[in-house]
Amino acid sequence: MAHVGVPRGTARKRRSVALLATGVLTIPVLAGCTSDSEGPTSVAFPQDIAPASRDRVTDGSTLTWAIDAVPATLNAFQADADSATTRITGALLPSLFPLDAQGEPKLNPDYLESAKVIEQEPKQVVLYKLNQQAVWSDGREIGAPDFVAQWRALSGKDSAFWTARNAGYERIEKIERGKDDLQVRVTFSKPYADWRSLFSPLYPKEVTGSPGTFNDGARTTLKNTAGPFRLRSVNKGKGTVVLDRNPRWWGNEAKLESLVFRAVEPKDRTEALTGGAVDVADIDAATANDVALAARYRGGNGGPPAHGPGADITPAAALRSWALAHGSDEEAAETAQAAREKNREAVAVYAAEQKSLKGFAVRKSLEPAYTQLALNGETGPLSDDRVRRAIARTLDRQELADAVLKPLGLPAKPPGSHLALAGQPGYKDGSGALGDRDTKEAQALLADAGWTVGGAVRKTEDTKAGSEAEKKADEKKTAEEKKAEEKGADKAEKADKDDKASREEGTYIVGDDKPGDRSAGGTDVTAQDKQPGGQAGAYAPAGTAAPAPASVKDRIGKAGKPLTLRFVLPSGPGSQPLRTVGEKIVAMLDSIGISTQITKVDDDSYFKDHIASGDYDMALYSWPATAYPATDGRPIFAKPEPATDGSLLVEQNYTRVGSDHIDQLFDQAVSELDANASRDLLRQADARIWAAAGSIPLYQRPQLVAVDKKLANIGAFGFAAPRYEDIGFTARQAAGSPANRKK
Repeated sequence: MAHVGVPRGTARKRRSVALLATGVLTIPVLAGCTSDSEGPTSVAFPQDIAPASRDRVTDGSTLTWAIDAVPATLNAFQADADSATTRITGALLPSLFPLDAQGEPKLNPDYLESAKVIEQEPKQVVLYKLNQQAVWSDGREIGAPDFVAQWRALSGKDSAFWTARNAGYERIEKIERGKDDLQVRVTFSKPYADWRSLFSPLYPKEVTGSPGTFNDGARTTLKNTAGPFRLRSVNKGKGTVVLDRNPRWWGNEAKLESLVFRAVEPKDRTEALTGGAVDVADIDAATANDVALAARYRGGNGGPPAHGPGADITPAAALRSWALAHGSDEEAAETAQAAREKNREAVAVYAAEQKSLKGFAVRKSLEPAYTQLALNGETGPLSDDRVRRAIARTLDRQELADAVLKPLGLPAKPPGSHLALAGQPGYKDGSGALGDRDTKEAQALLADAGWTVGGAVRKTEDTKAGSEAEKKADEKKTAEEKKAEEKGADKAEKADKDDKASREEGTYIVGDDKPGDRSAGGTDVTAQDKQPGGQAGAYAPAGTAAPAPASVKDRIGKAGKPLTLRFVLPSGPGSQPLRTVGEKIVAMLDSIGISTQITKVDDDSYFKDHIASGDYDMALYSWPATAYPATDGRPIFAKPEPATDGSLLVEQNYTRVGSDHIDQLFDQAVSELDANASRDLLRQADARIWAAAGSIPLYQRPQLVAVDKKLANIGAFGFAAPRYEDIGFTARQAAGSPANRKK
C-alpha cells in the first residue's frame, strides 16, 4: 500500500501498454554486488504489539478493527482482492508458512507436522505431513483433495477459473496422496525455490473444486473455514464483517469471543476513535499526533486547556471577556456572552474527544513496504539510462527519508535493496551499483547524454553574416556547412521580406517585432525596449539574438529545449507525505537545472489512470516487501515483452525499464533450491536494477496503529502475521457494544 501504493495480492497479471524503452542497459562495473557476509541483518525497527502471555489476556469480549472498506471478495486469488481480504482470511483459513518478525516464512504447527523437499533429482518433490487434528469447520479433515483442487484452479491451464496469479502452481506436475490423506506429495516439473509460498491461504475443495464456486462462491461468504475464527456475517450496508470463535478449532482457543471488521475511511479514523466505533485503526501522522496530544491534555480545575479551543486565551484576555460580558454596554455584553458560550461548547466537545483519545496508544513500527521514485523509461529523456542515473544521483535519499520518518521517531535509513528490507535474510545493500549522491557526476552523466547547462537556450540559425570575423569563419567552413548556412540565410531573408515576426518564445530577434508588441496607438515597441535596462534607440545590430533570461541560462537542456519532467502526485489529504517528498525532490532537481512540471490528480485515479497506464515521467508509489522475491519481484522488474497486437506487456513493471540479464537472474534464482545461492543471484539482480535506475527506493513506510491501551498482542506487526487467537484485552471490556466508551 494509507499511502497510495500497490497492495500485495492485486492482479499480478495486470496488462498495460508500453513501448520498450531499453534493451541492454549500460551499467557500471558491479564490484561488490554479492554478499560480503551471510550473517543476518537486524530489523530496522521491531514490531510494537504490546505482547502479553495468554494467561494475562481475558477470555471473551469483542474487538472492532477498522478496514478501508468491506472487501469485494474473500477469494485472495482474485484480481480485486485487497488488504482487507488478506486481514480477514488470515483469521479464517490455513496459512502454512506465516512470516515471523524477520520476514521469514516459518512452518505453522497448527496445520503442519512437517514439510520439506525429499527429492531433488530427477525432479523436486515436497512432502507435506498435515496436523492430524486439522479439520474444516464442517468436520472434514484438511487433506490431499484440498491441495489438488487448489492446484488445478491456480495452475493456469483452465481459463474458466478467474485467477489473478498462478506463480508457482504452474510448475507443479502432479499432487499425490501419501500413505493417507494427511500426507501430500507434490512433484514439480521444474525446480521451485519458493515452494513455501504455495497453498497459503488454503481454501477448501468446495471453493476451488469448480470454476463456478471459485469465481463466485467465495466472494461474499466462506461456509467452510479452518482458522481460530469462523465467518458469521458480511453486511456491506452496515460496512461490517463479523467473525466468531470457531468451535472446531483445535489450537489455542481464541481469546476474543468475536472480531468485527468495520469499514472506516482513513479520513474518518479520528472521529471513529473518539466516537468509540473502533478499537484498532491504522492511522496517518496527523491522527497519531492527535492521540499524542490527548495524552498531554489538561482541562478543568479553572486552568486553561493545554491545547485546542481556549488554549490561546491569556488570563488578561479572559478577564477582559468577562468584563465585557457583564458590563453596562448591552450590545457588547451580548456579543461577548455569545462568544464565551461558543468557546465553552468548543472546549467541552474537544475535551470529550481528548478524553476518548486518552484511552488509545499509538503503536508504531516500519511497514514491510518501501516508497520509491519511479522513472518512466518508456519514451523521452528518461528512456536514456544516463538521464535516469543522473536523476537518481541528484537525490539526497537520506534527507527524503528523514522528512517522513524522523518526526515520527522512527529510524530513517534509506532502503538498500529492491528485493528485501533490513532484517530479512536476503537483505544486502546494493545501492553502490548506482552510486551515492553526487551532483557533479549527475551533470556529467547528463552532458554525456547531450543535456548541458545552458542547453535550454535556443541558438538561432537566421542571423545575417556581415562582420569580418564571420567572413573569416566562413572561409574555414566546409562546402557543406556553407551551403547549409546559405540556405538558412535565404529563408531568413524571405521571412524578413514577408514581414513575419511570429517566432517561438525566447527565440525572437532583437530589432524585429514580436506579436503583440505594437501599442494600440501605433507606436512601435521593440523587444529591446522590453529588456531590463533597455531604452528607445538602444538597438543591437539587426540579426543579433536576444540575450536569454538568467533562468534559461541555468537550465539543463539540449538544442534549445529544457529538460522538463512531468511529476505526477496524488492530491488527497492522506497523500500529504508523498507531496512533501515530491516537493523536496523538485527542489533537488532544480538545484542542478532540471525543470519539473507537477501534476496533482485524484487518489482514486492516481494509480490506475497514470502509473499503470504510463502517463507520467516521475511518480511516487510503494511496493510491499515479500519473503519470496524470486517469484514476486520478477513481474515488477521484468523486461516488457511484445504482445501479438504490437503493444508491450509490462506486467507490474510500470517504469518500463528492464533487461534480459535481470530476467535471467530472476529465472535462475527461482529455480535454485540452495537458499544461499538463490539469494546471491537475487542480489546480483538487485544491483542491476539499481544501475538501471528505473526505481529508486527512498524510505520504508511508517506503520502507525491506534490501539485501545487495554489490548494486547496487536498493533504495528511489522513483517509478522498476526496471531489472531492471542489477541485480546488485558482488562475485561465493559459490558455493551464493541468499542463502546461513551455508553
